[in-house]
Formats: sequence, structure tokens, C-alpha cells
Amino acid sequence: MRVVEFIEAKGHEKIKATHKTTFEITKEKFLTERGDCIIAINASKSVFDLSNEFKNLARHRNTVIKVLIEANGLKELAIGYGNEALSFTNSTSIVARKSDYVCPRTLMIKSNKAAKDFSRKFIKLLRNPNQTINITIIAEANRYA
Repeated sequence: MRVVEFIEAKGHEKIKATHKTTFEITKEKFLTERGDCIIAINASKSVFDLSNEFKNLARHRNTVIKVLIEANGLKELAIGYGNEALSFTNSTSIVARKSDYVCPRTLMIKSNKAAKDFSRKFIKLLRNPNQTINITIIAEANRYA
């Protein structure tokens, strides 16, 4: 089984993308200097807004979750896993984590990327407030688990 979600977001001049263990996409329209994990703002969805079909599939520890982020022809891909503890109750953010930590904002755990792992060329694009960022999130049941 496979479920796909599409999100559109914007860049911001204060995007640092230096966090070592997470990256975040937010519906907020602003960004402060402390937001070093944020890679996109003004997103069309938070974890709460994802379909029930996606959430149900992502609540299995063997579900593979892929986040494809595209801006101006450049692409970055992060891959992680679902977990039965995911609540998807936060109405503002989407957070991918390298760790196993789960909170209401968590989309996936055991991500192969955090904010600091994205190419600096890509992050430079995300610092443009006029940059449209297209995000595709795929949850796929692992047939081999």
C-alpha cells in the first residue's frame, strides 16, 4: 500500500538549516533566528492536515516514509520510518527526526537527513522568500518487514 501527500510552502531569508537531528516545515508565515531546523514556511499542511489514510499507514513501524523536497529544479530526498506512537495532532508543523523521539509534530523517525544534511546550494534557494517549495510525502508499507 502507498499513500502520497502534496504540500506547497515558501522560502524565507532567515532559513539556516543547521540543526543536527531534525528538519521542519511549518505553516507559520514567519521565522525567527532560533528556527535552525526549519527549511520551509507558509506550508499548505501540517501533520494534522494529512489524510487519515496516510496517518493510519504511517502508524506502523515498518512503513517507509519519503519526503521529496523540490525547489527551482533542485531536489532533496529524506527517508525515515513510521511508528505506532505517531499522533499527528499538531496543527502547525511537520518534523522529521533522526532519533526515535515522537511528539505531536513528528512525521517520521530515524530519518537519514536533518536540516544540516541538505546541500548548501539547495538551502540557498530556500532563503528566497519568493521561492515556491513543492513537497511530496510518500508512506509505503514495507513488504519485506
